[in-house]
Amino acid sequence: MILRFCDIFFSLLALVWLSPFLLIIVFLLRRSGEGEVFFLQKRVGQAGGFFDLYKFATMIKASPNIGSGTVTLKNDPRVLPFGKFLRKSKINELPQLINILIGDMSVVGPRPQTPRCFQVFSEKHKSIITKVRPGLSGLGAIVFRDEENILSENESSVDLYDKVIAPYKGEVESYYVINSGIITYFLVILLTIWVVIFPKSKLVWKFFPDMPVPPDSLRKHFNYPEC
Repeated sequence: MILRFCDIFFSLLALVWLSPFLLIIVFLLRRSGEGEVFFLQKRVGQAGGFFDLYKFATMIKASPNIGSGTVTLKNDPRVLPFGKFLRKSKINELPQLINILIGDMSVVGPRPQTPRCFQVFSEKHKSIITKVRPGLSGLGAIVFRDEENILSENESSVDLYDKVIAPYKGEVESYYVINSGIITYFLVILLTIWVVIFPKSKLVWKFFPDMPVPPDSLRKHFNYPEC
């Protein structure tokens, strides 16, 4: 109940404080690309149910049905010009404050997955991850913030996601759920702000030293500290 109160308070505060900026984004989206403002996508939520996740529109309407589907690559041709800025700055995620306010999501939690990506997780990880509301940010969001670049460096991007990234992502998200609490909640919020300012920071590993270790091939992408 305390965390839910924090979610409502922070989402309301952010929506009010950011409203002038968000209105500018809405205006620019209406005047550019395909004129769409929001992109709604089915995601897996708490208890395995589905909800519509809100994002600012950054890609062409048919993007889920072409190319790499729900897996987005760096310099993905489906991304609209203004959408590149929104994605790189993570501003496209801000409409999820609405999802937090209405109870679909939390400020902090495992990132909500599309049904297709969720199915790649092991049954063990699925059962753990869906015990809590998915989050706008979280340990998974911090660790995997460079995911698009990782996928773009590999020709078999979908295979890389399914066989390497998804299993490790499941471990990280499950670790958060098992260790979640009010202290972790606020610590992840502070770390999220920190990595936005310092994207190459390794601070998350210092605060969570027992977090699952990334596969050898991906350690450099996750800024994992070498011994």
